[in-house]
Amino acid sequence: MILPLWHGIKKGMLFDEKGMMNQFNPNKYEVFGYPIMLLLLMWTSYLADYELGLDLYEWGVKPRDWNGLRGVLFMPLIHSQNDFNHILNNSAPVFVLLASLVYFYRKIAFKVFALVWIFTGLFTWLVARDSYHIGMSGVIYGLVGFLFMSGALRNYRPLMGVSLFVVFLYGSLIWGIFPMQAHVSWEGHLFGLGTGIILSFLFRKQGPQSPKYQYEVEQEMGIEPEDLEAKWRELNAEHLPRHEQKAPAIQVNYEFVHKKKDQKEDATDGSK
Repeated sequence: MILPLWHGIKKGMLFDEKGMMNQFNPNKYEVFGYPIMLLLLMWTSYLADYELGLDLYEWGVKPRDWNGLRGVLFMPLIHSQNDFNHILNNSAPVFVLLASLVYFYRKIAFKVFALVWIFTGLFTWLVARDSYHIGMSGVIYGLVGFLFMSGALRNYRPLMGVSLFVVFLYGSLIWGIFPMQAHVSWEGHLFGLGTGIILSFLFRKQGPQSPKYQYEVEQEMGIEPEDLEAKWRELNAEHLPRHEQKAPAIQVNYEFVHKKKDQKEDATDGSK
């Protein structure tokens, strides 16, 4: 039952069906390779900081301090050397979310990720508390915001499914944008989420789009839709009930003949 339904749906899609179905066909090495590379950078920085005591937190974002501006680039890679859970809690989400971004939004994935990275740090530098802000969590919030809102805006079922997936896994992250814990950079979370949502609007016309069905294309081209009901009745005329069957056409010819009385009157009028 499912296969005929699926084939029926496919037949109604765009004429370039193959192109639409290939929207989500990235290289598997990209889908997993980029997140793994990012994790390697994060963990290398953490282990070097932990073992060598480099105090890399000083390379994080320090708001309204010119030296702290370098943290826009380095903040996501730096985690607390005294709190192992900090980097551990950020590792799985960034892997899943970045892999999802590359898989479903391959053409714009790099631009979105880079802009989330930069503007999350920049807004944090401009507005946040006067303290060092470090960690990948701001970028994670940005990816959550983009993946959720982008799926809702595009009205395309696979992407809407991604939105629900993100909400199911990371919906509780919403509490992180409120100042509930003094040692948590809620500002970075808030600006990351906001950046991701803004980018979802800016890039809504780029990347994968909801497929158009044949009738929508025909409407845009001004083509009258085919009378499918009449065609179906024609093909199944033998199986229709009698009262629904089309009766054969009867041709009636009418001829006008003058009455004899009218002919006599016409003749009398003529003799006069």
